[in-house]
Amino acid sequence: MTKEDLYAPIREKYHNLQNALENSDLQHIIELTLEVHGMVHPRLVSGINEKTIADYVLDFMLQSNNKEILVSRMHCEISLDWAGTDVVPMCWQFWHTYRIEDLVSNFLIADKNQIFDKEWQKRMNSPITDTGNAIESQEAISFGKIMNVEALYEYILAVSRNTREIIANLTIDQLQQKPSKEQLDCIMNAGGLTSDKRSMWLLDYWGGLTVSGMILTPLTDHHMMHLPPCLDVIIHDDVCEENMSKNTKL
Repeated sequence: MTKEDLYAPIREKYHNLQNALENSDLQHIIELTLEVHGMVHPRLVSGINEKTIADYVLDFMLQSNNKEILVSRMHCEISLDWAGTDVVPMCWQFWHTYRIEDLVSNFLIADKNQIFDKEWQKRMNSPITDTGNAIESQEAISFGKIMNVEALYEYILAVSRNTREIIANLTIDQLQQKPSKEQLDCIMNAGGLTSDKRSMWLLDYWGGLTVSGMILTPLTDHHMMHLPPCLDVIIHDDVCEENMSKNTKL
């Protein structure tokens, strides 16, 4: 199995989801959303048989000190006008994507409290509560050294399962709703973002999204912005499925 073999089905289902969200078949939308969500999250939360891209990266990251391995932040050029360092430890990718999923799915979609709290922060040994968007190079390196990735993995599972429950209970009216100022304020009050402009821009971005837009980015495609750079350091393009499961390094 090549990386393209892994990516192609995700792209196809994501395209189907985009089309579905333009219509009003709620059950179809929910089914496709859960399917795409499952393809970019650990299979443990969706019950699918095959390992997902998240599983391959998580299996590797949880070994030894692989959490500290530096990877490109995204598969595109990073402008430091809106982001911090463009090279991050592998564990930061999961912290970043799941903090955002936690904030968006709970505060902005379900209008309830996030999963993250002081106890989760203590368990993960995280020096930050926000998404880490504005994190600088040395801060990122230190973050990777001290992060408890076993606890981070448990947080990943908790957030993923919670999101799937929220998705399963969506209504057709919710899909076209944008978050209120009060909902956006909850993110700031909870320490989900900092006052740094490289963090604050997300508030405007999320504020302009409908729930359909949140499904397409923070809950699904956002993970595919950050997982492939991690996979790049684990496997070759022509690696077979057996080697992928062993997390063969380049």
